[in-house]
Amino acid sequence: MTVDAGVATARDYYDSADADDFYHTIWGGEDIHVGLYGETQDIRTASRRTVDHMAARLGDLSGKKILDIGAGYGGGARRLVSQHGAGHVTCLNIAPRENDRNRELTGAAGLNDRIDVVDGSFDDLPFDADSFDIVWSQDAILHAPDRKAVLDEVARVLKPGGEFLFTDPMQADGLTDTSDLQPIYDRIHLPDLASFAFYREELGKRGFDVVEIENHTPQLANHYGRVAEELDARRDEVKASDAFVDRMLKGLSYWVEGGRAGKLAWGIMHFRKRG
Repeated sequence: MTVDAGVATARDYYDSADADDFYHTIWGGEDIHVGLYGETQDIRTASRRTVDHMAARLGDLSGKKILDIGAGYGGGARRLVSQHGAGHVTCLNIAPRENDRNRELTGAAGLNDRIDVVDGSFDDLPFDADSFDIVWSQDAILHAPDRKAVLDEVARVLKPGGEFLFTDPMQADGLTDTSDLQPIYDRIHLPDLASFAFYREELGKRGFDVVEIENHTPQLANHYGRVAEELDARRDEVKASDAFVDRMLKGLSYWVEGGRAGKLAWGIMHFRKRG
């Protein structure tokens, strides 16, 4: 798939009424990313725990300019500003429907002066070089047809010494037999997923050092399992078609099975651009 076709595929999916209804109703309404579960099994609470845990890694955010690539509904951005004191967050996202909801929720929270929402693709960022102190992303880069181009852009817009903090559903390092993951590749219309090793190597080439990589792989299967349970139990609340719900339940099962089989990975990755 060409980059343009891959971008269009992701945009069409996330901009669809069915997907919007599913994510808004079942996945928590403001966040579309993997949660950190423990004493809670609530999707929204676990998703916010991920944001809080990531933000704690960055220390004092006052005055910091943050770019959130693949920002979805902007829940992470609003929490970074309202709960963690970030100076300003720019949300970059490809789906106009999600961006409209982001703007609505941000306005309702009274945060328009500290959060911008920009329509665009993260493989061609509409920002000047050395523009941001932090680039942030949650479970979005897997959809990029050219992940190396995304990392090129991250390296370009980050200031020297800037932080790149992100999560991504990935395939396990050193995986030789990927046949079991083909249904996942088919769902995202791409030939593979990234890995911890991929990000270490490619960001190293682009002048980044590893600050820390936290492997939270068990949370991946747990999260997709919880979403599937909620969708199945509450399918009458979802306006999406029965065909969409059935396809989504099947798709979620692939992630759960792959995670439990040790063929998938997920974690919080923290890199710093050399000064």
